Amino acid sequence: QVLLVETGGGLMQAGGSLRLSCAASGGTFSVYTMAWFRQAPAKEREFVAAISRRGGYTWYADSVKGRFTISRNNIENASYLQMDSLKIENTAVYYCATDRLGSGIIKAGNVDYWGQGTQVTVSS
Repeated sequence: QVLLVETGGGLMQAGGSLRLSCAASGGTFSVYTMAWFRQAPAKEREFVAAISRRGGYTWYADSVKGRFTISRNNIENASYLQMDSLKIENTAVYYCATDRLGSGIIKAGNVDYWGQGTQVTVSS
């Protein structure tokens, strides 16, 4: 059982930046592709970004390319999502997730473990 805990959400004005962190415990962190998803009110949960097991490859949703950066630290068992040039439409609950078998654009149905989520609100 892997426990994921996200931190770093909050309220930010459009154009600002936030850095989300995901702390993992209870498993071998380096065997998982790590990903971030988000879910806005009345919308389905959607893929945001993913990073390969050793951090050499990253994948992003088109809507965040060039603005968001995913990273990981396998010594600290942590994943991060740096979000720059935030837009109002980025408002959502952001979730950290693991995928033991997959890579690339992770599908929500293939996620092994989810964090509890952290709220990101972008205001005008």
